[in-house]
Amino acid sequence: GAEATMEPSQDKERPPCPALSALEEEFQFVLCEGCQKESPNLKLLTCLHTLCLDCLSENKPVGQCPVCQTAIPQASGIPNRDNLLFSSLQARLSVYKKIRSGGSLDCCRCHKETAAVWCSECEEFLCVSCFEAHQWFFKKSSHEARKVEELRAESAHHFLEGTRRSCSLFCSSPGHNNQGHITSIYCRRCEKPLCCSCALLDSQHSQFYCDIRSEIRQRQAELDTLSLDLREKRSSFEAAHEALQSKAARLEQVSSEMQQQIRQRVEQLVQLLRREEEELLTLVKTQREQGYRVLAGELQRLDNVLRRMQASERLVQKMRLYGSEQEVMDMQPFIKASLEELQRLQPPAAGGLAQPGGDFAECQARLQAL
Repeated sequence: GAEATMEPSQDKERPPCPALSALEEEFQFVLCEGCQKESPNLKLLTCLHTLCLDCLSENKPVGQCPVCQTAIPQASGIPNRDNLLFSSLQARLSVYKKIRSGGSLDCCRCHKETAAVWCSECEEFLCVSCFEAHQWFFKKSSHEARKVEELRAESAHHFLEGTRRSCSLFCSSPGHNNQGHITSIYCRRCEKPLCCSCALLDSQHSQFYCDIRSEIRQRQAELDTLSLDLREKRSSFEAAHEALQSKAARLEQVSSEMQQQIRQRVEQLVQLLRREEEELLTLVKTQREQGYRVLAGELQRLDNVLRRMQASERLVQKMRLYGSEQEVMDMQPFIKASLEELQRLQPPAAGGLAQPGGDFAECQARLQAL
């Protein structure tokens, strides 16, 4: 504790401590696991996850932990149990950050002088004068007050450890509410802490009384034992988790390999189809050119016949219009022979024309075979 008399400390302004950011990272666990923010209303779920009221109110689906999907038994989706530990740690860490920030701290009593000590029982910063009054008023109490400069040099762990030890337990009797009756007795029948006065008045339960510190140690030991058992059981869950992760990794590997094989095979098929495409297109082009040559010869022959017919019709017509008798007699045998030759010619029947280039039968067969 602090000395009964103290000299005012020359508390100078200090720059912000760079260790505070590391401190915040180390104690991330006291924040809401949903929004990762500080909150005075932290709720402890049956799955032992901690969420603030805002996150629980916005939680969808209602009645289910958003972290592990464990059901919340309360119909409203809001647990009844507060996380007193994390809320207390948030408050104590807030005090520690104020101390480590390096700035001067005002006295919480007079609000005029610079604070020199911190009383963890009263949770107040006190100047020298207010500290002396505090010591006189609480001279029968074991309030632990420490110098701000000493606390500033401490680590967060030492500060939290010190404030944990200094917390007092108060009597749970309704008549002693807010009266600061410190308890040292625990009734295992009522499951309540009691002060000495209440314990003496309730003699019927005296056989169930025990030292509250022993009860606390026993409860902590039970939690430690359960935690140790769970740690051993956790190894089997971790092994199962690792096995499932291995299966998932194997599934991913096999899936990736199969996808690669599919891509490679499809690429091979595409290349094969490309080659077949080139060959078929070349074959079509060759047959088309051959067909064009055949058709060109046939068309040329038909064009020549048509020209002869046009010439014969024109000559006969002009002879009838303008030819003399002598010209008819002289030219008629020759023209007649030519016309008779033209009459003997027959045009190719439409159904009898052979398909040029073999009607692409080979191309059709190879295309069907793909």
